[in-house]
Amino acid sequence: MRKSLLAILGLAMTFTMPALAHDAPSKPDWSFAIHGGAGVLQRDRMTPEKQAEYRTALQAALDAGSKVLREGGTSIDAVTAAITILEDDPKFNAGRGAVFTWEGINELDASIMDGNGRKAGAIAGVHVVRHPILLAKAVMQDGRHVLLSGKGAEEFAMDRDLEIVPPEFFATEERREQLERLKAKNLSALDVEFKYGTVGAVARDSAGHLAAGTSTGGMTGKRWGRIGDSPLIGAGTYADDASCAVSATGSGEYFIRVAVAHSICERVKAARRMTLAGETQDVPLTTEVLQGIVDGVIAEVGELGGDGGVIVVSPSGEPVFSMNTPGMYRGRATANGLNEVAIFADE
Repeated sequence: MRKSLLAILGLAMTFTMPALAHDAPSKPDWSFAIHGGAGVLQRDRMTPEKQAEYRTALQAALDAGSKVLREGGTSIDAVTAAITILEDDPKFNAGRGAVFTWEGINELDASIMDGNGRKAGAIAGVHVVRHPILLAKAVMQDGRHVLLSGKGAEEFAMDRDLEIVPPEFFATEERREQLERLKAKNLSALDVEFKYGTVGAVARDSAGHLAAGTSTGGMTGKRWGRIGDSPLIGAGTYADDASCAVSATGSGEYFIRVAVAHSICERVKAARRMTLAGETQDVPLTTEVLQGIVDGVIAEVGELGGDGGVIVVSPSGEPVFSMNTPGMYRGRATANGLNEVAIFADE
């Protein structure tokens, strides 16, 4: 009876699901993607030299994470390897080079999630931890809490011997000038930055485990302890081996309201399951189906008035991007040979 049922299921899938059966991509041994913020990134606003600088920086982070995965490392280690590089690069709004709050300080948020068991850690409002993503990882590994903030998070970092730096370590003159222009002319954060400030990475390792991480300095001139989506599990970061890993960048309030990262993963999980002859079966997920799901969630953000983008990797197929902005600093690589970085939406 069992063999007959399996034969019927196989026959049904052959005739009713040709696209899934024949068009599914070969599963890469590992997949990896990064982002460095989305926003009004247009060619006429960036010199060729500036574009080259960003592409080189993105490639360095992409290579760091890819090396971990290529050598058999974990998805979590790949994510942190890439994000720590981006946190140290003042071209990006995370760690050193973070934007200033209204009060003229750098206030850092980060989160990370392991799809293997859905373990997660996050921190918000820290000022002296060199690598916020490593603090988020330490919170996850400790396991007692998911989100720590402010002085308490910094005390936790010191207890874990994470690198502590003076607050001025994060400050750059360019970011200070952005805050001064915002205050002097009553501008919005986008008027002075042209992009949302977040970096992130998602990975699938050779063992099939997924991970996602996100780190940010927030938005220029933020006030009243404002926290966006980046340190919120389910909004800016989410990973589940049964569905996907997501890192987001954009207008955080809208990404929170749509629960972007979790919404994408839940829709992927639904797309990967189907019922035949009374039994639930896993089915392959094509890159085209994944792209459609991701684009749909970003469209919902746009309908509410929000802007931004995401990077996503699933248990099968290549990593994908989606954005409703003119550009997003991004890169992706797989064991199948894909290796690319891009800035503008039409690339």
